[in-house]
Amino acid sequence: MDWPIAEVARMSGVTARTLRHYDEIGLLPPARIGANGHRYYAERQLLVLQQILVLRALGLGLPEIGRILADQVDEVEALRGHHRRLLAERDRLDALADTVSRTIAELEQSRKDGTPMTINRPENLFEGVAPSQYQESLRDFPEHAEEVARRVAGMTPRDVEAGQRERTAQMIRLAELMAAGHPADAEPVQAEVDAQYKALTALRAVSTDEYRALGRSCVDNEAWRAAYEAIAPGLAAYQRDAIDAYADTRLG
Repeated sequence: MDWPIAEVARMSGVTARTLRHYDEIGLLPPARIGANGHRYYAERQLLVLQQILVLRALGLGLPEIGRILADQVDEVEALRGHHRRLLAERDRLDALADTVSRTIAELEQSRKDGTPMTINRPENLFEGVAPSQYQESLRDFPEHAEEVARRVAGMTPRDVEAGQRERTAQMIRLAELMAAGHPADAEPVQAEVDAQYKALTALRAVSTDEYRALGRSCVDNEAWRAAYEAIAPGLAAYQRDAIDAYADTRLG
């Protein structure tokens, strides 16, 4: 039995355009092409598509996924490997959610008491947000990933810790603005995005289109979206929309 591309798109949630792209780059050729020119997919292709989507959810880029699919011999063993990676990612996201939850609770308590936040174990702030994981999530932006890797290689553990602390703080500040009802194009939100943009361009020049693409990745990149949503539901889309507004009004 096989299914037309429209049905596969409906079942998987992947657009027909994306499926055609996977065919064009040799990642997922259809089982056959009908007399009408439409692509048809059999069970084997559906299994391959499942693997592609799992690997994409783990943050891998299409070139690396292609290499993994080309190298694998036993489908069951390959799926076991993907399953192990998914469990590891679940554990990382659980740790990240716990980390952010603790930080929010400590910040709220310090504000309630009117005293500075006291961190007994600073390393607890960064469970689940290792720099290597951030770099891996930048696979769709290779030039930026290369620059981040170069900078991180020259950083001390204290510098890395400070950068992680600031990224977490930025996300929490944005979540607070969202919770307060500020629209994404409001001045306090745009001030936060301006600080983010300046920090980003301190690494390397970023075009307006690339900055918009980075904003879209807050939603489209599974690892990024999970990190934002662990802090507050809807925060990933809020960050994307704030970047879009910034690009419209300040970058032209």
